[in-house]
Amino acid sequence: MSGLTMAGLTDPGRQRAGNEDSIAVQPELGLAVLADGMGGHQAGEVASSMAVDIVRRHFVEALARPAPRGKKGRGAKEAVELRAAGEAIRLANSAIYEMARARPECAGMGSTIVVAVFYGDKMCVAHVGDSRLYRFRRGRIEQLTQDHSVIQELVSRGLVTREEAQHSIGKNLVTRALGVESGVTPDIAEQTVQTGDIYLLCSDGLNDVITDPEIAQELGKNGANLEETTRRLVALANARGGPDNISVILARTGAQLERGGNPPARPRAAAKQG
Repeated sequence: MSGLTMAGLTDPGRQRAGNEDSIAVQPELGLAVLADGMGGHQAGEVASSMAVDIVRRHFVEALARPAPRGKKGRGAKEAVELRAAGEAIRLANSAIYEMARARPECAGMGSTIVVAVFYGDKMCVAHVGDSRLYRFRRGRIEQLTQDHSVIQELVSRGLVTREEAQHSIGKNLVTRALGVESGVTPDIAEQTVQTGDIYLLCSDGLNDVITDPEIAQELGKNGANLEETTRRLVALANARGGPDNISVILARTGAQLERGGNPPARPRAAAKQG
């Protein structure tokens, strides 16, 4: 797709001493990565930074490899992207797990992650934890990831409503994260993109304090300017108290998606105190 544009911003919020979120935005690769670290004593920052860097580097390397045998053209690209998403997340998990075991100051660290990669008329999303990806299309917002969290399991079982979940004190307890166990299984899905779609990757510092309809309203009003919209969303979360680190990445699809032709955005990478 030519005309793929991206913007990203991460902010410590109003109540955290540091920022344990990390982001990477590389439109020339069609790649966006967001991670939300946990562990305290800056270990969460280490985990999220490792996760983002390993995923980014793995995609660079994977795209430079020859296509799988027997696959050519568009199908080969899709095979590479889907395989690379799972490989990258598993590599990040192993590295974080091993460092947490090797270094006492990093014991207990971990990270969520959400990865979006665009190719052809497709988008692959892979995630672990409760960092999210939304799609805004024709005025309608839809969450494309499902949180790996205790509260989401209760919602799925019909034991609490989404409204109750939004105000639950245990809503940030994740059931799956990078670095917690030696292996991890990411959720991976492929979506067909359309011209003018806006995709939002965010840490829970955004969606914990801003509702989906409010996010949709901001995207509908200001989606033509992605950098301005990232700033507005972060400012709105901070205006609600900014209780956690806030990270936002926006990607807008153009008329035709091909690699190259878009200058890299200027992300600020940092990392959540969790």
